[in-house]
Amino acid sequence: MTDVTTTRCCIVGAGPAGAMLGLMLARAGVPTVLLEGHDDFDREFRGDTLHPSAMEILDDLGLADRVLKLPHEKVPRFSFITDSGVLPVGDFGWLRTRFPYITLVHQAQFLKLVTGEAARSSQFTLVTGAHVRELITSDGAVRGVRYRDRDGWHEIHALLTVAADGRSSTVRRLAGLEPVRTSPPMDILWFRLPRQPGDPEGSGGRALKGHFLVLLRREDHWQVGYAFPKGTYKQVRAEGMPALRAAIAEAAPEFLGRLDVLGDWKDVSLLSVESSRLRRWYQPGLLLIGDAAHVMSPVGGVGINYAIQDAVAAANLLEAPLRAGRVSLLDLAKVQRRRDLPTRVVQTFQALVQRQLASALQGSPPHTLSRVMSLVTRVPGLRAVPVRLIAYGLRPSRPNPRFTAGAHPRLRFG
Repeated sequence: MTDVTTTRCCIVGAGPAGAMLGLMLARAGVPTVLLEGHDDFDREFRGDTLHPSAMEILDDLGLADRVLKLPHEKVPRFSFITDSGVLPVGDFGWLRTRFPYITLVHQAQFLKLVTGEAARSSQFTLVTGAHVRELITSDGAVRGVRYRDRDGWHEIHALLTVAADGRSSTVRRLAGLEPVRTSPPMDILWFRLPRQPGDPEGSGGRALKGHFLVLLRREDHWQVGYAFPKGTYKQVRAEGMPALRAAIAEAAPEFLGRLDVLGDWKDVSLLSVESSRLRRWYQPGLLLIGDAAHVMSPVGGVGINYAIQDAVAAANLLEAPLRAGRVSLLDLAKVQRRRDLPTRVVQTFQALVQRQLASALQGSPPHTLSRVMSLVTRVPGLRAVPVRLIAYGLRPSRPNPRFTAGAHPRLRFG
């Protein structure tokens, strides 16, 4: 016999977008069920960057200081070393904020904190190991989901279903929605290298001799991304692990003595770089946010932050209709209207950067990007433009005070 639960909002996917939306709705007194397909959060995440926009949102919600008590690293500035010199990307010290840096924190621990805080509300329920298989529809509208777990089949009947289940969204597929995709010119291998005494303090990147690396300094290791032209992964594998280690050493010779940790292809993971967005983020009774609505490329590390801002916009605009028991298409359209332009702008910026970086993969320095960034960093009025785009995006969203649950937001600039 199928177990049936009725709620106001059913969120599918307990990533940053789903967890944050669940927290805010529960604090506002909206009965909310959050479904997560995995049994826990203890798995490898590639996106662990919280930008100033996300930290200010967390500060509004009274959680920023608790996040900063988790193991983390701060990245106050970021630059690339190229064949033609240092290419500055951004110095977050130009921002007037309490958080003038990117915070690198393990996403699993971040999600445990957010869902744990949400669970303090009697209006919030987290169900793990819940694999959504069907959408429940009635009179042309989505009215919930059917999911399966180790105990069998269950139904969630909801006024609103929110898909926050990532770039391979099951709900998006079940709803018959197809995103408009672009084809970024690269893919990335992610892996870890041990940190050693005397290593540089900050994070950065290399675009040298036809190789492109991203180096993120973590508590006890380096998280490294090695980019290569899209469609050439089979060739990279065919050349073998020794060739990969040699390519990494050529771009970052200081790691030469520790590359033996890459002994097999199981020591690296492939990230197929993708960029896409839906033309329409909603249907009657259904809203898509985060990667389910728009997949960002890794450029700028903005994916988590845009997902969190989607959640804030959705909470701000839908909390009152949910409590009133009436969510219209117009209400859902307002969420997309709030977030669609910022998404398009940053994806355009990412595409421009990727085309320049692709030239580095072919052995040519990214001349255009270097000239533009060098000019920007010399002009005082322009210095903060690229870093503000990375840190906040366009029209950043902030949570309504009714979600703060006793937190005391500070007056901030930016």
